[in-house]
Amino acid sequence: MNQSIIPVFYACDDRFAKYTVVSLFSVLQNAAKDRRYRIHILYSDLSDGMKSALSSLANDYAEVCFENVTDYLNTIAEGLPVRHYYTKTTYYRLFIAEQFSQYRKVLYLDSDTVVQGDISRLYDTDLSDYLLAACHEQVMEQMEIYGTYCEEVVGVSRHQFFNAGVMLINCEAFRRHKVFEKFVHRLGVYNFIVTQDEDYLNLICKDHVKFLDQRWNTEVCEGLSYPYDEREGYLLHYIMANKPWHFENAKHADLFWEYSDRTPVADIMRAELASYTDADRDRDRAVGENLGEMAKAEIAREDNYQKMLDSTVRAADRVAVVKKIAEFEREGKFSIDVEDDPPSRQIQPDEIDYLRRSPVAKLKTKIAYFRAKRFLNYIKKHHYMIIREIRGIENLKNLQSGAVITCNHFNAFDSFAMHEVFVASKQKKKSMFRVIREGNYTSFPGFYGYLMRHFYTLPLSSNTKTMQKFIKATDQLLQEGNFVLFYPEQSMWWNYRKPKPLQPGAYRFAVKNKVPVVPCFITMRDSDYLGPDGFPVQEYTITVGAPIYPNEALSYKDNIQFLMDENYAVWKNVYETAYDMPLEYTTKKSAEVAK
Repeated sequence: MNQSIIPVFYACDDRFAKYTVVSLFSVLQNAAKDRRYRIHILYSDLSDGMKSALSSLANDYAEVCFENVTDYLNTIAEGLPVRHYYTKTTYYRLFIAEQFSQYRKVLYLDSDTVVQGDISRLYDTDLSDYLLAACHEQVMEQMEIYGTYCEEVVGVSRHQFFNAGVMLINCEAFRRHKVFEKFVHRLGVYNFIVTQDEDYLNLICKDHVKFLDQRWNTEVCEGLSYPYDEREGYLLHYIMANKPWHFENAKHADLFWEYSDRTPVADIMRAELASYTDADRDRDRAVGENLGEMAKAEIAREDNYQKMLDSTVRAADRVAVVKKIAEFEREGKFSIDVEDDPPSRQIQPDEIDYLRRSPVAKLKTKIAYFRAKRFLNYIKKHHYMIIREIRGIENLKNLQSGAVITCNHFNAFDSFAMHEVFVASKQKKKSMFRVIREGNYTSFPGFYGYLMRHFYTLPLSSNTKTMQKFIKATDQLLQEGNFVLFYPEQSMWWNYRKPKPLQPGAYRFAVKNKVPVVPCFITMRDSDYLGPDGFPVQEYTITVGAPIYPNEALSYKDNIQFLMDENYAVWKNVYETAYDMPLEYTTKKSAEVAK
């Protein structure tokens, strides 16, 4: 027997304790019997009768403990938003990591659940550095008004909003990231009233959630559907106006009663169903309808949470850029920069040494390298750029030839992140050059201008003869075995997470010089650091894909398209895997975006 304790937490009051009995009974019926479970019942008002019913479920492998959290709750009780559908018990889950410091991770379950799977399998999920593991909130994903609410009010994608009724909580990470402290702070900033503590949790844990197989939280409700048989869900969660103890024709009510009728509260549960009136059921339905109206009202508020941040916390220029990005995506203007380029002039062919072979050019490049290295160390030390992880570096380490490296472009610092990738590849006999815009080369003053002109850059030009030099030099660098970094999206959209459609330039060089394309994609997540612009500094995970080689059987033109398609497919897969959501665009002709 594995003697390690699996801590399972419920939160209830005397009104909801009978549902906890049913849920806990189902847990213990299906849990692996060679494990040990410690069931914690968090309460502030619980009768002896309900304590007795819960205690009677204890057995050789499970103990039941009662934890009175009244004092803890009173420390913030005045600021807690509650109403008929929710009670203060819903907030108890936020205390667990702080109040039970002996645990590394714990399971939290809502009481309106029936567990048909082995809960130890859920507990054994590897959390890594995630704050918690949970399932997608299907109401947000499948019901438009709630999806719009979570994006426009809470500020979390409908595809990354989790249901807080079933959570594997990383208590160590909760404490380290001060989740409870952040919650208390946000209570004083904004009153979320739609899904209340679930809103706060999603806001605080954004980008730090590991999403589980949806079967671990199959939300049972009219209007929701799944790509599997709901009845085979590992856990059924009876949400909104679909409570079997209130509605005789509730979806999958038979599965609930299969467990309920074998518990100490069987008679109480049947009596509640029998005594529940049509007026009561009408009220429950109205609660669900009112919830939708509340969501609409919050979206329309001139001072909702996101609008409040835009007007009081975030830098106006960044807010304008974010709005412009949304506008450009809707209009399909993916290759156009959302921020004005610096004024430019033509680079003349006699003023640039692309290969940097002269002694003066070599010296300036060497100086630029060391200045860039110092600057990179500075921005990492002060958390202006955070690289969380580099994945797939072996795809560069093992390359014997030159290569076209592609990357998504979303920040002026992302080229420094790619420099870190090149350094990590330990390709000491190669150099990595990056293609930049003409204005970046001609118009930046001071330190940044020096880097743009001398730190292994290949500026494009509007001058035909200069472009001929650019093409010749780029070909030579690739044939000599160097790496050339291209941003094939052609535009930079600040902190934009989706891959944009690709332009053919980079791939022409790969086909012409018979070198592979190495597709790199940088995914982001909010860090704990707030930038001077009022937005969270992003943590980067850089994925280096496997080299994509030109197909000698294809024509020049078809080969370019082949490389573009393969590159985009890699980026799309990285995006969907990292964010656990489908790649979708708001563009009217979204199906044509990738072409």
